[in-house]
Amino acid sequence: MRLSIVDVCPVMEGRTPQQAVRDAIGFAQEAEALGFTRYWLAEHHGAGSVGSQAPEVLIPVIAGETQRIRVGSGAVLLNHYSPLKVAEQFRTLAALFPGRIDLGTGRAFAGPVADVALMRHRTQRRVDDHREQMVELAAWVAQDMPKDHPFATVQVMPDMAEMPMLWLLGSSDASPRLAGLLGLRYVFAGFIAPERAVSAMRSYRQHFEAARSPAGVRSPEAILAVHVICAETRAEAERLAMPVRHMYASLAQGRIGKRLASIETAIGALGSVPPAEQEPWPRFVIGDPDEVRARLLAMAGETGVEEIMVQDMIVPGDARRRSWRLLAEAFDLSGAANYPARPIRIRVRSRALARNPTENGPFHGFSRCKCWTLPAIGR
Repeated sequence: MRLSIVDVCPVMEGRTPQQAVRDAIGFAQEAEALGFTRYWLAEHHGAGSVGSQAPEVLIPVIAGETQRIRVGSGAVLLNHYSPLKVAEQFRTLAALFPGRIDLGTGRAFAGPVADVALMRHRTQRRVDDHREQMVELAAWVAQDMPKDHPFATVQVMPDMAEMPMLWLLGSSDASPRLAGLLGLRYVFAGFIAPERAVSAMRSYRQHFEAARSPAGVRSPEAILAVHVICAETRAEAERLAMPVRHMYASLAQGRIGKRLASIETAIGALGSVPPAEQEPWPRFVIGDPDEVRARLLAMAGETGVEEIMVQDMIVPGDARRRSWRLLAEAFDLSGAANYPARPIRIRVRSRALARNPTENGPFHGFSRCKCWTLPAIGR
């Protein structure tokens, strides 16, 4: 079983979005050291508790500070953008980091105000052209636009065989059908609608047709994305789940928090720590390593996937690292056994930061000023 990470760069109380996106570099380095397969960055708009708004900006920074792990978007919200521009961005990234770039795409709405703000022509009515956008994007990515297409004369980094690995993400009934019919790789967002995971994966395989485009695949390839919170004990994992539970409770009441609540604030607001859900497809997979491993393997078995993508909004950062380490050990990932002995090398920008690179949590810059090696994180 392969494990990967999709990071929203959570911003907790007392911290800033700037710190959250810089911390992502160190988190990606640790995920690589542990043996995770991919590290994806989400795209969210208008939420102060989420720092990942522009994955195409974060991807090259993180890819430049890691060596092997695949880095990508989870996902570029294609309904807001031109497929040509997205292809230009990600073919450029593939040229800079050959064999390591994933282009995860999807569609979502950021709210009535943000949606309008993201539009170029704000007086036009929205149209549902997701299929057309995906077909066009695949052609741009693979540089195989049909010769009779109006855009056939436009080239994106011609004479370069390297291309990003294209994925379609979704949680609706339409997304698995579209991914299957176009012969694309597919990711189901189980952290949004876990109860639809099995039917979505079945639909993807039932509708799958071998891709004609080099951007697609000849047989189905799928990932299940799940919200996972792992700790040494179930009780501790239940406590770590409180900030994200509080966030969802606030959203249900129409309130968008400026920061992700601390564990203590969330417990105070909700009044108690709810027990981990025990149904087969919970919104949050919460527990100790054995419990989480058993649940994820059962989910993988029901959906037929060989890769689980972990989303979490665990704060503080040390608890997040422990969760990933426990997962890596539970699934015997390649770096888990050696991880505590591996130092993490980061670069920081200024002398002020160099005096204490871990002040207020790990800072991870990307200039050439100074290099520091942080001590390995113990068990």
